[in-house]
Amino acid sequence: MGKTIAEKIISSHIVGGTLVKGESAAIRIDQTLTQDATGTMAYLQFEALGVPRVKTERSVAYIDHNTLQSGFMNADDHRYIQTVAKKHGVYFSRPGNGICHQVHLERFSRPGATLIGSDSHTPTAGGIGMFACGAGGFDVAVAMAGGAYHITVPKSVRINLTGKLREWVSAKDIILKVLSILTVKGGVGKVIEYGGDGIMTLSVPERATITNMGAELGATTSIFPSDSRTLEFLAAQGREDDYIPLSADTDAVYDEIYDIDLSQLVPMAACPHSPDSVKPVSELKGIKINQVCIGSCTNASLLDLTRTADILKGNTVHPDVSLSISPGSKQVVGMMADSGRLGELIESGARILENACGPCIGMGLSPNSAGVSLRTFNRNFIGRSGTADAEVYLVSPETAAYSAIMGSISDPTELGKMPSFTMPQRFKVNDNMIVPPAGQSEDVEVIKGPNIKPFPTGQPLPQSITADVLLKTGDNITTDHIMPAGSKILPYRSNIPHLSQYCFEVCDAAFPQRAKDAGKGFIIGGVNYGQGSSREHAALVPLYLGVKAVIAKSFARIHAANLVNAGILPLTFVNPDDYNNIELGDQLELGNILSEIKNGSEITMRNTTKNTCITLTSSLGERDREIIIAGGALNYIRETLG
Repeated sequence: MGKTIAEKIISSHIVGGTLVKGESAAIRIDQTLTQDATGTMAYLQFEALGVPRVKTERSVAYIDHNTLQSGFMNADDHRYIQTVAKKHGVYFSRPGNGICHQVHLERFSRPGATLIGSDSHTPTAGGIGMFACGAGGFDVAVAMAGGAYHITVPKSVRINLTGKLREWVSAKDIILKVLSILTVKGGVGKVIEYGGDGIMTLSVPERATITNMGAELGATTSIFPSDSRTLEFLAAQGREDDYIPLSADTDAVYDEIYDIDLSQLVPMAACPHSPDSVKPVSELKGIKINQVCIGSCTNASLLDLTRTADILKGNTVHPDVSLSISPGSKQVVGMMADSGRLGELIESGARILENACGPCIGMGLSPNSAGVSLRTFNRNFIGRSGTADAEVYLVSPETAAYSAIMGSISDPTELGKMPSFTMPQRFKVNDNMIVPPAGQSEDVEVIKGPNIKPFPTGQPLPQSITADVLLKTGDNITTDHIMPAGSKILPYRSNIPHLSQYCFEVCDAAFPQRAKDAGKGFIIGGVNYGQGSSREHAALVPLYLGVKAVIAKSFARIHAANLVNAGILPLTFVNPDDYNNIELGDQLELGNILSEIKNGSEITMRNTTKNTCITLTSSLGERDREIIIAGGALNYIRETLG
C-alpha cells in the first residue's frame, strides 16, 4: 500500500512509536521557529532544560508580533530573545524583516523536512512540501534541545483541485471554500493534502495561503506536493539546492476525499465571527464598510500586493474607509518599491504599515465601535480586532481592495480583464536583517528585563482532587477567549502574574479574581475547546490561577497538548449530555484520579453539590500520562534526565 506525502515525511523522521493512525509517534524535527509573543517563554523553557546549544539544523527567532513599543516591555523581550538566540545557536530575524511564516517560506523552508513553530500558522510552510506543525513553546524548546516531537499519527484527507481559477478569484477563496465544507473542527486529527491537476496553476505563495488557513480547520497540518512550481519558487529565491520532488504514491489511501473545481469558485467571505461562516461575496454586496486591512501571514506576498496595486492604481480609497496594508516581508516591500507598485498603493490613500502582524493580532488599527472591517487575515474571532462589537469579514486581497474603493462589500469579478502576473525569475534576496548566532556561546550575556517573570510550574498529580467549577463555557472557545491578544495585553506575555488578570476577560471578567480566591478549581467546556492560536499562555495562565483540570466535550489538538505540558488535566465527557448537569460553583470530586490516570482507565467524577456521578475519559497516551503525573512536561523531562 502506498503512502501519502505526510506518511512519507513522518516515516523518514520517526524515532519512536509507530506509523499507525491514531497511535503515538515521535518524530525528529529539522527546523523550529518562534515569534516574540510566544518566544520569550519558549527560550526561558529552553534555558531551563540546560542544553547549551540547539541541535536542529536551523532554528530561527522572529520579531513580528510585539513590534508596537509603547513601553519598555516589548523592547526588553526583544533584547532577551536576541541575546539568548545568539548564545544558544538560534538565528535572529530582526524587527522589520517580516512576518515569521512569510520569511521562513522565502528563506528557510524546504520540501520533505519537518518544522514546528510556536505559532499555529506554522503549516504555511506546507505550501512548499514541508511537514510543518504549530506547537506550544515547550514542545519547540524540547525540539531545539534535540528531543522528539510527539504526535498522534493523523488521518489523511485528500482535496483534489481541478481546473483553473477565474479572473479575480484567488487562493483565499479556495481555502474559504474548504472551510465551508469541513468547518473549523473538520480537520482535527487530520492532515489535509492537496492534489489534482489544478495545483499546477498555483504558485508556492498561493499554496501557502491555503496551508496557512488550514490551521482554522483544526488540522495537524496541510501540505502540497513538491513539484516544478516548488522548484521555480526555490530557484527564484536562490535556493534550488533545497529542492526535492515529493508527492503521494498513486495507491496512497485517504480517509476522506473531496473534489473542488477551481473554475466554479467565486469570491468568498467568512462572516462574523468564525472562519467557517462562509458566504459568496455576491450575497453580501452593498454592506457598508468602515475599514479594510490587507496583509498578514495569510495574504501579504508579492502576488497579493501586486493584485492589490492592480486594483488601486489610479483610484482613491473611499472617503468613509480606512485602508491599511501590511507587507509580509522586507523582500516583498523592497520589490514593490523597486517596481513602483508601492507608490501606487500610497497614492490611492492606503496606509502602509511595517512588515509585521499588526492588526491581525489587535496590534493597532482596531475598527471603530460597531464597525465593519474587511480583512485578508486568517481569524475573525469576536474581539480579536481589539473592538469587541466590530463585525469582521475575512476576504481575499482582490475583494478587499475593490471594496475599499467602493465603500461597501463588492465583487471583484466586476472589474473585467485582470492584468497578468509572472512570478519573478529572481526575488530580491538580502538577508542582512537575519543575525547569525555567535560562534563562542560562553562570551554572550543573556539580558533579562524586569518584565520577564518566571513561568509557573505544575505539581505532581495527587491521589484525589476536590474543587469548585470556576467557569463554564460554550462551544468553540478559542485561545483568544482564554488569553486575549492585542496591544494592551501582548507586552506582558513574559509576565504571567500580570497577564492573569485578563484571563477569560471576553467570557467572564470576574474569573481571574474568583480563581485566585478559590486557590484551585475546574473549567467546564463545550466542543472544540481551545481552537485557534498555539499560544501556551492559554494553559500557563490557568495553571497560575490554580486550574487543575479542564473538562470538555472535545479539545483542539495544540491546546490539549499545551494543557498536558502545563500539568493541567484535559478530560472529556463520555456522555456529552452530562455537560448540561454541571453549573458554575458546583463542587466536583475526582476521588481516585491518580490511579485512574496511571491505569489509563475511565475516570469517575462526583458532583458533590448535586450528588451525581459522571464518567469521564482522556485521550492521554502513556507519555502524556507520565507528564500529567509528574506535574507537567518540565518536571517530567527533569525526572527523565535524572
